[in-house]
Amino acid sequence: MKVKINAVGFTADNSLNDFLQKKLNKLDTFYDRIVDCEVHLKLDKGEKLNTHKKRLEVKVNLPGDSIVVKETGTTFEEATDIAMDTLTRKVKQFKEKTNGIGRRKPVELEETIEEE
Repeated sequence: MKVKINAVGFTADNSLNDFLQKKLNKLDTFYDRIVDCEVHLKLDKGEKLNTHKKRLEVKVNLPGDSIVVKETGTTFEEATDIAMDTLTRKVKQFKEKTNGIGRRKPVELEETIEEE
């Protein structure tokens, strides 16, 4: 799957890019028709002077729809782990919706007995 990573206000190192690529590739196991993913990494000012909160926004493009998840954490890895739980659940829901699983009503067969 193609993953586009956009770091706003800083340069992401290769280890972070590899980590994100590896995590997001796991979504293919739940739904194999994912078009691509867009990841935006941002630093938010923290309450203290030298601290920054890490904000992660992931947009997963699916055929005919997209899923957007926004998470914050003390590190990008932590925010990614939290976002993956939500993304996994939403991708599974999308797959069930498109496949019609869970929407089918059971068909009840009525037998008529004819008396002689």
